[in-house]
Amino acid sequence: MTATTLRKSIMLAAPREKVWDFLTQPEHLAKWFHAPKTPLTEGMAFEMFGAQSGDKMIWGNVRIARAPEYLEYTFTISPMGGAVSVVKWQLEAVEGGTRLSLEHEGLPESAEAFGLLMALDKGWDGHLGDLRDLMHA
Repeated sequence: MTATTLRKSIMLAAPREKVWDFLTQPEHLAKWFHAPKTPLTEGMAFEMFGAQSGDKMIWGNVRIARAPEYLEYTFTISPMGGAVSVVKWQLEAVEGGTRLSLEHEGLPESAEAFGLLMALDKGWDGHLGDLRDLMHA
């Protein structure tokens, strides 16, 4: 682990299958994150667009999609200057719901990039909070 690996974990009162749909299906991703045009499918490239702006926000390739337990994709955004990071989602069944864990690794490692790291850290907190609110509505 490096200082530029972000790790988050939340508990959701929903089965893994439902959480999986919210991680991979465009109509659900648009509610809490950014909207792709197609489902996130193993081996496929994707682009995600801002729900309000319609601007391309994130792009990458789905490396692994093992429903309903593990999703991994490359992750690039404009401020990363072409650098490619990796997002890994682990869905663990627990009594009453799902533990959803996120690991975002391979982020730029420099003092100049620390502001980007802080913005991504705060962004993931906000997005995961939105997902939790949707799951528990």
